[in-house]
Amino acid sequence: MRTWFWTLLLACVAVAVAVVLRAHPGNVLILVWPWRLEMSLALAVLLLVVLFVALYVGLRLLAWLVAIPDRVRAWRGRRAQARDHELLERGWISLLEGRFSHAEKDLVKLLDQTKVRGRRVLAALSAARAEHGLGEFERRDQMLAKAREEAGDDAGLIEATATVAADMLLDQGQPAQALDVLAPLQDGGARHLHTMRLLLRAEKALGHQERVFALARGLVRRNAMDKAEAEQLIDGAGAARLRAGMASEQWREVWKDLKTEERLLPNIALAGAAAFEAAGEHNEAARILESAIAAKFNPVLVAAYARCEADQVPRRLAKAETWLQQRPADAGMLTALGLLCLNGQLWGQAERYLQRSVSRRNDAQTHALLGSLYDRLNRPAEAAKHWRLATAASMALPILATDAALPAADTQADPLHLDAEGAFVDGEEAVYAAAGPRADAAPPEAAASAADYVLDPDARLAGRDAPPEAQAAVPLRSAIDIEEYFDSAPIPPAAIEAPVSSFGSDAAKPADKPGEKT
Repeated sequence: MRTWFWTLLLACVAVAVAVVLRAHPGNVLILVWPWRLEMSLALAVLLLVVLFVALYVGLRLLAWLVAIPDRVRAWRGRRAQARDHELLERGWISLLEGRFSHAEKDLVKLLDQTKVRGRRVLAALSAARAEHGLGEFERRDQMLAKAREEAGDDAGLIEATATVAADMLLDQGQPAQALDVLAPLQDGGARHLHTMRLLLRAEKALGHQERVFALARGLVRRNAMDKAEAEQLIDGAGAARLRAGMASEQWREVWKDLKTEERLLPNIALAGAAAFEAAGEHNEAARILESAIAAKFNPVLVAAYARCEADQVPRRLAKAETWLQQRPADAGMLTALGLLCLNGQLWGQAERYLQRSVSRRNDAQTHALLGSLYDRLNRPAEAAKHWRLATAASMALPILATDAALPAADTQADPLHLDAEGAFVDGEEAVYAAAGPRADAAPPEAAASAADYVLDPDARLAGRDAPPEAQAAVPLRSAIDIEEYFDSAPIPPAAIEAPVSSFGSDAAKPADKPGEKT
């Protein structure tokens, strides 16, 4: 468009000059002693135009000739820049692909040949990243030192070097060194998001809960961190601050510093309730737990809510029963209600809640609570049964072969017996079996062999190869009273006649040969 405009303008000027010269014929006289030049006006104008064009072309040619060295230098710079960009691009592609040795080779070559300071710092940092991936930490530290040297006083390059070094130190598991590297940025007031994230990682690894709390708050306020992750960090750090404040009696200031939504987080609510409980403010502790459970139901909070003094039981029991209406099949809720009733000495109601809970989930705590309840009610058989069930629910207890000093106990009547090579024995029949033989139950046809439950296959095969009369049968017993069973268990005569101690130093010595004197 510009070309057409100037072409049209020159055409218009040429037409105008032609019209003017045609309408004003005349001569131009030039007197240069001793010469006298006379020409027409049109010729004089034409000569002026030609002279202008020639002068313009000559000056442009002269300028082009003078600018040849600058153009050569610029061409060399562009060629070097293209070569540097090619090495940098190739090195970064190899670094992103995980080919650290190739990346290190290209980036070190770039560092040696480039003349631009910023590019040298970038090449050194990239080579340090590649050497970090190769596990060459000494060469990495040398590259980082070279990058710091090349950065000079440039604030941007200094911060880039510090953040890259801190990131690699955190990956290596050295948070203290990373924090030392980031300290100048922190003292200088740098608040870039990546720097704050690195500071958060270092402070979290070092367990500095105050700084973790402040940094997580700042990042979530600037939408630079996932809300769930930030809440988890704030929850843990805030609870740690409260527990530390309880030791120095400054936890109230920490509690006042928390926002309303932060007080509803589970760990913070637990720590706050524990602090108020220790201070004797039980109603405030209950209110904190109630607010946190209303915000988000958490079994841990419910269990903490159930642990209270006897005078708090009526209020908390009424509140917990409203939660039970919303979750009628929640075994943890039923256990918490049973614990509340135990604290309030409501034995019948506690038994109902705990029985409903254990019918939905085989839980060690619930069985232990039932055992404690029956122990208080002077029902030792049922207490012993639930204590055994609590042990079986918390760990796998394999049945061993017949011991030389004490026969294996009969666990066939255990309603939740765990066979290490089988499964749990569950159901209504097993519950009746634990209490004793039913009237309509048929007697067992044969006694079970202890070797059938041994985990060692050689022992099992050895027991099966023996004749039936040689196998030691373990009679079935009813689980009436486990204490009576262990008190009346027979001890083989061999163990009484020749007892052997496994704790004495003589146990490890070989037996004396016949005829030798001791």
